[in-house]
Amino acid sequence: MTKADLIENVYLKTGFSKKESADIVEMVFDIMKSNLEEGEKIKIAGFGNFVVKEKATRRGRNPQTGDEIEISSRRILTFKPSQVLKASINNEG
Repeated sequence: MTKADLIENVYLKTGFSKKESADIVEMVFDIMKSNLEEGEKIKIAGFGNFVVKEKATRRGRNPQTGDEIEISSRRILTFKPSQVLKASINNEG
């Protein structure tokens, strides 16, 4: 599913215009993005949690040459689905 598909679904299910539907979807993504950039956790009941985690600098290996390299620290985004979503995906509920 793409962003365009989401916009189309919002349009069909709410009765808003396509422009309003696009604005709503964009607004939701912008809010989520800004909160994640600030390191905040996003918890959506019945769906799951988005969490930004810090990964420390570590040693790694270049797979082509075998040389040791330093992998810089970075922030990563993780998603953990809720039990409700997992059950829904597995047709358990």
